[in-house]
Amino acid sequence: MTQSAARPAGRRGQRLTYLVKRLEMAERARMEEVLRPLGVTLHQYTALSILEAREGLSSAQLARRHVVTPQAMHQLIATMERDRLIERRPDEANRRILRAWLTGHGVQVLKECHRAVDDVEERMLSTLTPEEALAFGSALERCLESLTVVPGGDVAPTA
Repeated sequence: MTQSAARPAGRRGQRLTYLVKRLEMAERARMEEVLRPLGVTLHQYTALSILEAREGLSSAQLARRHVVTPQAMHQLIATMERDRLIERRPDEANRRILRAWLTGHGVQVLKECHRAVDDVEERMLSTLTPEEALAFGSALERCLESLTVVPGGDVAPTA
């Protein structure tokens, strides 16, 4: 048996990397559909979710965590600030650094976004048993770790 014959594949012989990409594209499309009526883009939702986990990030820190360019993050922050989803405050130690915080409005919008995204995830997992869904999540985490963590525990660059 050749190496490629032993490689796991989808039911129709599709490479797993192809299936992962198709899943990601379908998931993004569904998320954009459910976020649009809430007035939030997928990029904004990602940034708001990052700030929910760790408020007070600078624009540069948020760009690195979001894996976008500083220029793209600058535009994203300006839009979210205009829409009152976030506010920026000067850093106490260095007044030139502006740190981003969710506003009350931003927190409320993010809760609505989470509910909509929960529905997308439920739909995605609807054909799996609870045990399969748990195993799927665990397998995805291990696959991601194998591609992002280098020996010694450091995180490999992603882009």
